[in-house]
Amino acid sequence: MAEKRDYYEVLGISKGASDAEIKKAYRSLAKKYHPDVNKEADAEAKFKEINEAYEVLSDPQKRQTYDQFGFAGMNGSQAGGGFGGFGGGFNAGGFDDLNDIFSSFFGGGMGGFSTGSRRSSNGPRKGEDRYMRMNISFMDACFGKTETINLTVEEQCDQCHGTGAASPSDVETCPTCHGSGSVVTQQRTAFGVFQSQSVCPDCRGTGKKIRKVCPKCGGTGYEKKRISVDVKIPAGIQTGQQ
Repeated sequence: MAEKRDYYEVLGISKGASDAEIKKAYRSLAKKYHPDVNKEADAEAKFKEINEAYEVLSDPQKRQTYDQFGFAGMNGSQAGGGFGGFGGGFNAGGFDDLNDIFSSFFGGGMGGFSTGSRRSSNGPRKGEDRYMRMNISFMDACFGKTETINLTVEEQCDQCHGTGAASPSDVETCPTCHGSGSVVTQQRTAFGVFQSQSVCPDCRGTGKKIRKVCPKCGGTGYEKKRISVDVKIPAGIQTGQQ
């Protein structure tokens, strides 16, 4: 494995270089070695090395750590795992799922086996990743930018507050499962009595029934809304990178 070069050496600057000098050196080298422009075999490796050096030296805290401890101080402190992959794709983790995937694996074992697992279809839901293709200019790819995008998301209905009912009095305990969210069936065989547990077919595991649904969301508990999100495009991003 090749020995890593000093970050100041990579950018061709002195250890006392100012922020402006660091940025100027990075811009010059990024233009020269960007893989979309430079087709030499080692251009991509040099480009990653340049970005890694700039990521550290452009951050006052990281630069101070590097000046004191060298590469040993960088282990575990560099955000995003370098510029090779940026630590993963854009994650809009604060958004609600578009599809409420309900788990119906409540058991089916013998002798009264029960998982006791149940969730409300209108309860808190884990956000899903959002992906979209974006076209950016060469300069934006080199130096990064912040782009505002518009998304359609599902948020809790502000009229029923996620219950899906027209009013609190319209929510009642499911008469089929008595609020447990599951039903138990028994079958007698020559080997004994087999008992299995499954999701209640009437309330879909919520344990609740709605007499009158919310007129705004139609009983889903969620409504679609348009929001704007600022997405930070990192400097040095490459074609097809997430």
